[in-house]
Amino acid sequence: MIQKFKMFTTSTQIRVRYAETDQMGVVYHSNFFPYFESARAESIRELGFTYADMEKMGVIMPVVDVHCRYLRPAKYDDLLTVKTMLKELPVHHKIEFHHEVFNEKNELLAVGKIILYFMESNGMKKTTMPDLLMKKLQPYFG
Repeated sequence: MIQKFKMFTTSTQIRVRYAETDQMGVVYHSNFFPYFESARAESIRELGFTYADMEKMGVIMPVVDVHCRYLRPAKYDDLLTVKTMLKELPVHHKIEFHHEVFNEKNELLAVGKIILYFMESNGMKKTTMPDLLMKKLQPYFG
């Protein structure tokens, strides 16, 4: 019997601006992190939820670990597709977002992983994902 792997996946398109490139017209390496951030925010928005909603509930999500592996260059004016995946439903204070960046030729340019913690905005103590967000994510994981 084949088991179907379940996860939450979204895609966000981002156009490379001139200011994001170096002298060679290639996206400067650190600019991939804002692309990941935009894609994460949009993925949560697709659930009908926002970071602002969490902040109103007293929960913040600081980044605690980032990784990016660069495979091919992204260039000025490329239309990038940033695929964002949650491969596991968070059950504690940590959430891991996985990202893949593709160009218009569907070539994989970079892969990244960002770990964030759910924390109480007052006191900075670790907490769990807000129940409302959990309810919106659960259907994607069966």
